[in-house]
Amino acid sequence: MASPLMNESVWFNQQKFEKAEANYQQILAGTATPGQITGGGGSAPAGKMESLERENRELRKVTDELRAMVLKLENRVSALERGSGAPAASAAAAPAATKPSKPAADDDDDDDDFDMFGSDDEEEAAERERLQAERVAAYKAKKASKPALVAKSNIILEVKPWDDETNMKELEQKVREVSTDGLKWGSSKLVPVGYGINKLQIMCVVEDDKVGTDFLEEAITAYEDYVQSVDVVAFNKI
Repeated sequence: MASPLMNESVWFNQQKFEKAEANYQQILAGTATPGQITGGGGSAPAGKMESLERENRELRKVTDELRAMVLKLENRVSALERGSGAPAASAAAAPAATKPSKPAADDDDDDDDFDMFGSDDEEEAAERERLQAERVAAYKAKKASKPALVAKSNIILEVKPWDDETNMKELEQKVREVSTDGLKWGSSKLVPVGYGINKLQIMCVVEDDKVGTDFLEEAITAYEDYVQSVDVVAFNKI
């Protein structure tokens, strides 16, 4: 009796199906692409498969970007909600806290209160001005009563005569006759020069603003019958 399978052509194409099985295993292992699969009708369109894979990657990329944007917006909204909660409450409470309470008294009472407080401010200002004026007057009086500091100097002069016949006592007397405000003569002595000649060394105290060395030299050398020259030996501030 003939077997029904005798009419099936699959048994005659065993080599073809074994090759298809091998290609399928290569695709699963990643060593082949669908375009490399061969069959009875020819090879599969490789360009179409690559286009589908490229579109798939682009769609996945767009999806990832949209997901990241959504997460970023959610985080920003949450931050804004957290940041605007407390200030809004404090801003709402601020006007109520700083709003001045309306006086219960009528307009006439308000005017009376304002005038009263205003008069107190004027009295305080007047009192401050009076105290300040008293302090200024006291300072000026204290400054006026304090003696002014006068700058003085101690000067030692050497007065030389013409010769040994000059009367040194008379010469000293002429020097001490030089007088002016701010000049006070002090001690003196005779210093030998040589050949019987002595010079007069005399000290004086002067007020710097009134008397200078130029004045002393001119005034003393004016006695030309006695004085040959005048020199400043020492000049010290007191």
